[in-house]
Amino acid sequence: MVDEHSEQQSTATVSTANQSSVTFSDLLGILRKHWISIVVTFIAVVSGATLWTMMSPVTYTSTAQLFATYNAGNDSTNSAEQNSGSSYIMSQIKSYPALTTTQSVLQPVIEDLGLNTSVAQLKGHISVVNPTNTAFVNISATDGDPAQAADIANAVAKSLSSVVENGLYTSGAHSTIKLSIVQPAMSPGSPSSPKWKLNILIGIVGGLVLGVLVALLKDVLSKRIQDGDEISEYIDAPIIGRIPEEELLNDTKPVVVNEPGSPVAEDFRRIRTNLTFMAPIEDTNCRLIVVTSTGASEGKTTTSVNIAAALAENGAKVLLIDADLRHPSVANKLDIDGSAGLTHVLSGQASVKDVVQRYWKPNLHVMPAGPKPPNASTLLNSPIMVELLNNAIARYDYVLIDTAPMVVANDAVIFVRHGGSLIMVCCRDQTLKRDLREISDELATLDLPVNGAIFNYARESKKSLEHSNYYYYYSNHDVDHRKKRRFSLK
Repeated sequence: MVDEHSEQQSTATVSTANQSSVTFSDLLGILRKHWISIVVTFIAVVSGATLWTMMSPVTYTSTAQLFATYNAGNDSTNSAEQNSGSSYIMSQIKSYPALTTTQSVLQPVIEDLGLNTSVAQLKGHISVVNPTNTAFVNISATDGDPAQAADIANAVAKSLSSVVENGLYTSGAHSTIKLSIVQPAMSPGSPSSPKWKLNILIGIVGGLVLGVLVALLKDVLSKRIQDGDEISEYIDAPIIGRIPEEELLNDTKPVVVNEPGSPVAEDFRRIRTNLTFMAPIEDTNCRLIVVTSTGASEGKTTTSVNIAAALAENGAKVLLIDADLRHPSVANKLDIDGSAGLTHVLSGQASVKDVVQRYWKPNLHVMPAGPKPPNASTLLNSPIMVELLNNAIARYDYVLIDTAPMVVANDAVIFVRHGGSLIMVCCRDQTLKRDLREISDELATLDLPVNGAIFNYARESKKSLEHSNYYYYYSNHDVDHRKKRRFSLK
């Protein structure tokens, strides 16, 4: 028992770790899902970098280089004095970058060159560097005029040399350090700013990085399902069908009936084929298909009536039951009389024969919900409902049940416990991830599987169209005349 418990605990831990880990394929899926956001962000950042570079003023930088030597004041110096002088230079020269930007150095430059600026402003155009462990001082000046940049750098170098040699001491004393200009500043041939290549490269890299971050952030913050592949992150079930946005689904007849040659009709036939692989009720040839969704307006009723029509089209004997007693929609969707239905049968007011209607084909029967009862759960859990299901299973090849959304009521569980296959309808921009996760946990607690999922409002990319029946149907027809509009799901 201990080993068994340890094994189960270990398995659960591994399972949890696998679910929480993000694989490279998951990351690619996120990037593919939010590729528009990535492209928009990339274009915005690169455009911003380009615009900023274009608007930046063109400036030139010129550099003058000085070298410090020790001036002992006599013709002969011994090695000890030379070493002492070198040490003194190294200790003093570190302060020269700060000294260069003082008023003592810069004010004479302004006066000599006749610059219309202040010391503080000129300071912002001067850069001074003392390379580590050297006696060099590099003075760089930046200006919109290349010649003036060189003039300023040379003037600052001369002013610094004068201040160091003569201006730091009183009583006419002279400094023992001499600054000589070893490399005068020259007029630069090309601007130092803006740096086009660097700025555009930063924009490209920044745009890509920021685009990926935006995609990841959108995926984390997104509350609704955006892609069919996301469904598998919450429920362990295959996607047995993807239904695109199509105005034909607004009609009061199933698309299989009204437009049997349309691409969306083929999508429902694909679902029909996938349903044939689901197990029938034990000791029968009937498949009990339970259609539900997480919330309202996700397309479960539209899906149910079209699947029923697709099954009947293939010759199967089909019974479609509207068991969503809280918000019945099948009768309205098929434009049939819904005044009498399942409610009357379960309350003993009518027989099945009294309320079942034939629709489209002799082998397609529909049982509307009837009026809304005050005790829907009680009626659906009644022995009469069990008897109704048993009789229907014995008579039909498929019993299709349209049930209430799971966030409203878990009526679907009643029929799944009777041996039904649960089909979860999810809708792009409608199905909440939180609801899907909670429903998945609830079903797992009840040890009830989801046998398949159908994704509504699926986006169609050009690539997917070329590899699907949509390309087959539309490539040689006036697709421009079949403009789509978002249809209202019930």
